[in-house]
Amino acid sequence: MRLFSMYRWVRQRHMMGLRGRNFLEAPWAGGVVLLVCVIFAMLLANLPATKVYYHHLLETDLSLMVRSPDGLIDWIFPRGMTVEKFINDGLMVIFFFAVGLEIKREIVCGQLSSVRRAILPVLAAAGGMLAPAIIFTFFNHGTAAANGWGIPTATDIAFAIGILSMLGNRVPVSLKIFLTALAIADDLGAILVIALFYGGKVQIGCLLVALVIMLGVYFMKQMGEKRMFFYLVPAFVVWGLFYYSGVHSTISGVAMALLIPMEPRYSKEYFAHKMRWLKGLMLSAATHEDFPNEEQRFYLRRMHDLSANSVGMSYRLEHGLAPYVTFLIMPVFALANAGVEITSLEYLNIFHYSPEIGSVGMGVFFGLVVGKPLGIFLASWGAVKSGLAELPEGATWRMLLAVGCLGGIGFTMSLFVDSLAFSDSDLIDRGKIAILMGSLAAAVVGCLLILAFSKKSTKP
Repeated sequence: MRLFSMYRWVRQRHMMGLRGRNFLEAPWAGGVVLLVCVIFAMLLANLPATKVYYHHLLETDLSLMVRSPDGLIDWIFPRGMTVEKFINDGLMVIFFFAVGLEIKREIVCGQLSSVRRAILPVLAAAGGMLAPAIIFTFFNHGTAAANGWGIPTATDIAFAIGILSMLGNRVPVSLKIFLTALAIADDLGAILVIALFYGGKVQIGCLLVALVIMLGVYFMKQMGEKRMFFYLVPAFVVWGLFYYSGVHSTISGVAMALLIPMEPRYSKEYFAHKMRWLKGLMLSAATHEDFPNEEQRFYLRRMHDLSANSVGMSYRLEHGLAPYVTFLIMPVFALANAGVEITSLEYLNIFHYSPEIGSVGMGVFFGLVVGKPLGIFLASWGAVKSGLAELPEGATWRMLLAVGCLGGIGFTMSLFVDSLAFSDSDLIDRGKIAILMGSLAAAVVGCLLILAFSKKSTKP
């Protein structure tokens, strides 16, 4: 009986591990975790027992201070760093670094690797950024909220692709690829918007030193250096320089990602020859001890190093960072940025307008729900009708419009731009509420249209 109970316990743990692994590998898992974190953040920010601790935690100083008793040495780094800034200016650098690696991969050997393949998603992404910006400006031109035009221009790839995955084969594979490429091109556009329009006063000295270091890394790459240490250490230094330069520090993550080599350290021929040699040495090692003995462990470590360095550094970093970005950095960002304290029901009235502050709510909401799909659809229609591109295989214009609605889910990047666009906390919070409501509406409309159009297309 005791053995049977132990067997059941072991089996249950094994099954839970399998279910957990399957969940983590599901393309929609990241979106689900983000949604849970959004709800949790809103609860933390509004429950009487937690809201004070929530806001005080975000404002807690997190700088490293080195100070001598006589005050001769007084060094603080990074100066002015709080928990919230550490998340937005520190952890999000890793997110942008991973985005940069993904953009580079798509440009070198993916959906954006040729003009013919890239033209439709790139133009669609451009239209999907321009139309929301115009709609936001229409509501807010000449008001205190005018600087927020970049908020509704972004697409959240985790939510959008996650919803498409849950809809299964109702959406053609070609449109899933199209939306993925569009979201990546959209990320690149959002990065350019942040770099060009949402930086502070530029400190030329810090920026020049950072550029010199990046130039050195580039020449080091051209000379064939493939060891990770010589790229990650300069990346940290460049982040510090960008942090003080006035250009938003997250841009350093993208810049350094583009300098990471994609070519492996070892060629296919060298790998095959060296692996055969190491395998022979390992098998011929003394076998009177349990496997692996000390000598065999040495050869196994060499084989592991050989295998790792036969994959490009860019691929290794992208693959290694992916679970941490999806299930740690983005959820932590959501917990820190999605929590809005609702002090009045007026906050939920996103359609409120005043001549002084405009209407962040209407600009963001209609930018995401109307501007995004309209811009994506019209830009795609123009590209196809002009002969510059072709409609994705198996796709219809109705289904492309439905998928374009999912492009209006602007959660992560939109929240990030919202925190950069305004200094007034009231405008920031109104923007967050509109982002959450607009993204939810875009997801619902996109799902309903996809379900409706897929039913019509399957009728005899």
